[in-house]
This record gives sequence, C-alpha cells and structure tokens, in this order.
Amino acid sequence: MTPTENTTTTAENTRKTVLRSSLGIISTATATHGTGRNGDIPLPRLPGFVESAFSPLAYEASRLCLAERPGDGSRTAVALASTAGDTTTADLASRRMVSGRVHNPLLFMQATPNSVLGYLSREFGITGQMFSLSTLDDPVTELLSMADLLLEDPEVDRVLALGVELGGSERLAAVYEELADGHGHPAQALPADAGLAAAVLLGRPGTGTPVSVRSAEAYESDGGTDADGTGTRVQPGSIQGLFDLVGLHRRLLREGGSHVLVTDPRVPAFTLTVTADTDARNETETHAHQ
Repeated sequence: MTPTENTTTTAENTRKTVLRSSLGIISTATATHGTGRNGDIPLPRLPGFVESAFSPLAYEASRLCLAERPGDGSRTAVALASTAGDTTTADLASRRMVSGRVHNPLLFMQATPNSVLGYLSREFGITGQMFSLSTLDDPVTELLSMADLLLEDPEVDRVLALGVELGGSERLAAVYEELADGHGHPAQALPADAGLAAAVLLGRPGTGTPVSVRSAEAYESDGGTDADGTGTRVQPGSIQGLFDLVGLHRRLLREGGSHVLVTDPRVPAFTLTVTADTDARNETETHAHQ
C-alpha cells in the first residue's frame, strides 16, 4: 500500500466512525404486515388512524419494545426514521383531492409521522424530545447517531429508535427513483399494502444493557462482510438494516460474542458485543420471548 492509499484509507475509517461512545441496547422489537414473511400480524386498531399500516406498525413495534423494559417516560426520547413516511395516506389524500372529493382532515393529520409519535407520548407518558427523520441513506446510521447525540443530555436515559417502511404503488416507486437521483437506492420490493417496523431501545452502557453497539474502526467492504467474515451487509436506504440489528441482538443474547453489522461500503459499520455475564443474557432473552 502506498502512502497515499494509506492516508485515504485512514481518512475513510475516521469518517465512518460516527458514535462518540458505545450505546447499550436495552430491548428490540419488530412488527410486519402483509409482507409474506413469517410473523406477519393483523394490523392493530389504533384510534384516529385509518387506511394505512404506517402508524399501527410504528405503535406495535414501540409497544413491544417499551413493554419489555418499562422505564421513566420523562427521561425517554424518540427518533423515527422513514424514507418517505406514510405514503399510503398521502397517496389516498392526493387521489381524493384530484378527483374533486371533499378533503378528509383525518388523512392530513395522520400523513404526518409526528402524529403517531404524539400518540406514543400519550400512551407511554413519554415527554422527552421526539424527532422524525427522512433519509435515502442507511437508517441504522441515522438513528444510532441521533441516539448518541440525545444521550449527551443528562436528562435523557433512553432513546427509542424506530424505523417504518411501507410498500407502495408505481407512483411511489417513481417518486423514490426521482428522489434517489441515480444514487443506487431502488424502491423496496414490498406489496402495496405491506409494512415493516423495527424498534430499538437504547441507553448508556451499563446495568440492563447486556449488548453494546459501537462504531467499527475498520472493515472490509468487498464481499459484504467484515474482515473475519462474520459481518452482515444489507441494502442501503432500507429498514432491513434495523431488522438485522434486531436479529443480531437476539443472537448475541443467546450465543454471546461479537458481530459486525455492515450496511453498505459507503456508510459506517457497527460492532455489537455482549458486555454482561451469561445469567444476565439469559434473563434478558427470557423477557424477550415472553
């Protein structure tokens, strides 16, 4: 390797280190509907939300995550990431408008992702900061970075990181392609009525967080794995990265050890590591499956 190549590699690895410190994973949950995957659920009924899977799935994943490890809502923050938000509702509202039908104010309300966050705050007594993020990049990186920043606040102990993704129509696919602007982020292949949601409750490392996540200092980007072949790579711009993080968390609770999550060569990688003893892991795993 030449000095120039070495300098470039060092600069890239520095750029990819986005977490200033480790984060502790408190609990995780997923909810899917209409995808054809194992574990699809009927949509839970959510008062004030109709037609779309977005808010019911966001609520269900959050409910499972928070119910597993209840805590102080006044010291809990929430960050929700989605590429295009509640596209089902937005599409329905626009079709009604162009056809000359009377506008339904309920559709306007629920098309805003913050609406379900408001519902969550009331149901679980969450009074910490709440953010909605839209990104064509990796939602794992965006959400972990936001959690890292929010936990700098001494009044925040936990951050609920939540990702939601819907299937869509040809219109949505066209909008997604235009937004991506040729950067290699294809729309996800999901049925129009399908939806995915994943939630990760994060805190500072310590008691009650048997698995930690930190920035990986270096990894091999070719072949989709880290240097020792144990990494996992997922499609950029997809909530699948959060599903893989949840899967790794559960696997490490059972087996221990360490694993690298690589979402894409262009974005950071993260190392998940068991930090507690076997009894703590087993206890957490038992709670996760109750």
